[in-house]
Amino acid sequence: MKYFPLIWKNLWRRKLRTFFTVLSVLVSFLLFGILSAVDTAFTSGVEVSGADRLLTIHKVSLIQPLPISYFGRIQAVSGIEKATYMSWFGGIYQDPKNFFGQMAVDQETFLDLYPEYILPPEQKAAWLANRSGVIIGRTLADRFGFKVGDKIPIQATIYRKVDGSDLWEFTVSGIYEGAEQATDTSSLYFRYDYLNEGMGGSLGIVGWYVLKIADPSKAAEVGKRVDALFANSQAETKTQTEKAFAQSFADQVGNVGAIVRWVLTAVFFIMLLVTGNTMAQAVRERTSELAVLKTLGFSRPVVLGLVLAESVAIAVLGGGLGLLFALGVIPVMAKALQAFLPVFFLPPRDLVLGVALVLLFGLASGLLPAVQAMRLRIVEALRRV
Repeated sequence: MKYFPLIWKNLWRRKLRTFFTVLSVLVSFLLFGILSAVDTAFTSGVEVSGADRLLTIHKVSLIQPLPISYFGRIQAVSGIEKATYMSWFGGIYQDPKNFFGQMAVDQETFLDLYPEYILPPEQKAAWLANRSGVIIGRTLADRFGFKVGDKIPIQATIYRKVDGSDLWEFTVSGIYEGAEQATDTSSLYFRYDYLNEGMGGSLGIVGWYVLKIADPSKAAEVGKRVDALFANSQAETKTQTEKAFAQSFADQVGNVGAIVRWVLTAVFFIMLLVTGNTMAQAVRERTSELAVLKTLGFSRPVVLGLVLAESVAIAVLGGGLGLLFALGVIPVMAKALQAFLPVFFLPPRDLVLGVALVLLFGLASGLLPAVQAMRLRIVEALRRV
């Protein structure tokens, strides 16, 4: 700490140059934080997917329904502990722009398959007791200001009632929280029996089945057993892990993680050159001063440490502010983008990585100028004055 005043004074000797260098580093790490949140938004479904969950869909396409009569046969397959089924509703709430997921589910088994959805027992009981009841995620509730007991009218685009009406009214029975920050809490789940009743009691189809298996290492084997049951039928199935299913959706918009990494690599490389050049200029400008320091007894390691400390100070100042700004900006962006990206945050692991990159960036950009300063000979340096 005794050298801090010297480091700080040298750092701000060229105020304008230091300011713009710090600003450049700040923008780089602000970009790092935002892009990390974007990556999380597109891959959160993959990261939190249950390792012990399989999805069974129609072999042709997800949009093709499956007979509900498959349910009992799937439950009897060896290796499956629990199963449930879901159907996409696809209705409109007030305006088509108010998009959010709406699924009809089997209320008796749904929450058993999704323990990451935390619902108070009394709200679950209310849902089971009310045929038109729904449970909604905290993100969705905050987005529209929904509360328990509110009525939610939704205009159907796929399922019309047997009387010809396309308006379905639901009552909020509960609001579920996510067990993890990455858990998607932006959807609405209602009872399949309510949908079936509105359709005249003869719906007979579901969108897909979700299966909980006893041994995740045997996922492929269990999936083959399920698919073998319905081979050569009018509705053949395709069973895969939930993670693989989520990854296939993420891949439709490209490898976001790879894009983020390449962009950040390019940005950091450019900034490494900029900061390294700044430090090299600072060393050249202070050649005579460094010679004087060595004459006064400053050892080579101390001179090396002084220049490195300067570089690290620039990185910490700029990178630290950039990460702090990211922490402030991302929640604002998350609120604005919640209709499209319900999970948008900077994960703690990426924040820790950002801090590590700040230090690494400071050391890497200052290493070459610091070595040059350390190797500087007093006589040669004084000749340059």
